[in-house]
Amino acid sequence: MHWTDRRKRFRAVLAAERCIHPASVHDAISARIAEDLGFEIGMFAGSVASMAVLGAPDLIVLTLSEFASQAYRINRAGNLPLLVDADHGYGNALGVKRTVEELETAGVSALSIEDTELPQPFGATRPRLVSLAEGVGKMKAALAGRQDPTLCIAGRTSAVQINGLDDAIARGKAYEQAGVDALFFVGLRTRAELDAISSATTLPLVLGSASGELADPSYLAARRVRVALQGHQPFAAAVKAVHDTLKALREGTSPAKLAGIADVELMKRVTRDADYAGWTKAFLS
Repeated sequence: MHWTDRRKRFRAVLAAERCIHPASVHDAISARIAEDLGFEIGMFAGSVASMAVLGAPDLIVLTLSEFASQAYRINRAGNLPLLVDADHGYGNALGVKRTVEELETAGVSALSIEDTELPQPFGATRPRLVSLAEGVGKMKAALAGRQDPTLCIAGRTSAVQINGLDDAIARGKAYEQAGVDALFFVGLRTRAELDAISSATTLPLVLGSASGELADPSYLAARRVRVALQGHQPFAAAVKAVHDTLKALREGTSPAKLAGIADVELMKRVTRDADYAGWTKAFLS
């Protein structure tokens, strides 16, 4: 499949002067729903991937091949530009290079590589970051692994909440100098923090969340924030819906009396029934 057009559309989001919220997606159907509803981009998080693929918490037990395969399924289902959280790149800098190669092949439009020390090392009691030098090496390896220049690579750090604002700024500036396309900051809580980061850097910004005093799209846009995540409630909502439906059936509720069930027209739309009907007529009759 050809992925360049959707990558160009993701870059157009970064180049625009507004901030958008991506749709948190986890499979083919959720991505199609997001696209049908008009979301500009989708977000496939490592935490959601771990839950969707393994039914496991976000402890970096998912493998690169499992993550890339699910990303490919999402991308194959439609044309929504997809930003993915590639965690620490599944290893050292060489692992990062391989991660970019696999995810580029899987059709993602953008990916973030973070500098958290993952998976959790033996004896660690709190999150830690790799050294700045190692973080820069990972960013350079990510860029070296890219073959399609339209693929966007974001340098991600949680330094604000782990090491403090000064270290977050130092890492952002270093990753910018290494050549990444955007900076992804997690853990910002105040306008003072964002103002300082925006003033010290020049690249488009992605925020892991934008709550409290940061929940103002106009303010965020003025600080070069182009993408601000809102969490992954759609997956949690899907879990609740499946749980409640199965519980009701187990307790004797008639299928005809179940609440919150997608109607026939919605099911046809998200499964692209009309397309398949056309192909069936064209190729099987």
